[in-house]
Amino acid sequence: MTLKSMTGFSRTDGVRGETNWFWEVRSVNGRSLDLRLRLPSGLERLEAGTRSLCQETLARGNCTINLGIKREAGKMEIRLNDVALAQALAVAQRAQGLTDLTPASLDTLLAMRGVVETAELEESEEQRASLTEVLLAGLTDALDQLVAARTAEGERLQLVIEMQLATIEELVVRATNEVARQPEVFAERFREQIARLNDVSATFEPERLHQEALLLATKADIQEELDRLRAHVAAASELIASGQPAGRKLEFLAQEFNREANTICSKASGIEISRTGLELKAVIDQLREQVQNIE
Repeated sequence: MTLKSMTGFSRTDGVRGETNWFWEVRSVNGRSLDLRLRLPSGLERLEAGTRSLCQETLARGNCTINLGIKREAGKMEIRLNDVALAQALAVAQRAQGLTDLTPASLDTLLAMRGVVETAELEESEEQRASLTEVLLAGLTDALDQLVAARTAEGERLQLVIEMQLATIEELVVRATNEVARQPEVFAERFREQIARLNDVSATFEPERLHQEALLLATKADIQEELDRLRAHVAAASELIASGQPAGRKLEFLAQEFNREANTICSKASGIEISRTGLELKAVIDQLREQVQNIE
């Protein structure tokens, strides 16, 4: 199974009767699923279906869903306004009685504003339902393409993340080997310090010095942090293999990785361990950046 990115773009378009349409869907990183719909006026009825399809398909991301509509000139209907014609005829007859002029012709009456009206034929309920069905089918295709794009990007991110986890494992092994040498190195360093102090004063109690040495060695021990780092690597690998949306959990693990690396750096009593801790922090920072893109 592969991880999915939250970044992607898709577009579908089509024609239904005299209506040209297109869907554009864009998604970027987000803490949860945030849908921003841009639907043309008159098609607000699509909002519920659009949200439902997106929520069924996507788990996380800031998504902008845009529907574009262009209607060709529809069929026109010519209508006679009976009331306007009757009023126009009455006015014409009254004017003839007053002036004794030639009666107004039918052409003249029909040419008067408002007597003859033209209007675009309205869609029936069946036609509107058919358009809704076609548009939602187009959105389904657009979402499928978006998921494919996010999956392809997720595959590339997964390779990077797996390489970073492998690097962390290598650094943990290196630090473990360095820790194995730490007691003897620490003891030798402590003996040298005691020798220098004894040159100055011979009043130091051997038992108290032994206790202080044990205390310092305990504070410098990073084995617990290394064990937790191994556990975090294993947990991250399991999340990747699960095939489920894992972005939020990977972000949490990245924070825990960073916490252990910081502790190792603060406890480091030698140059090599300090250097390894800094390398761990660097690769963990890169890991944190990558997992923020995962769904």
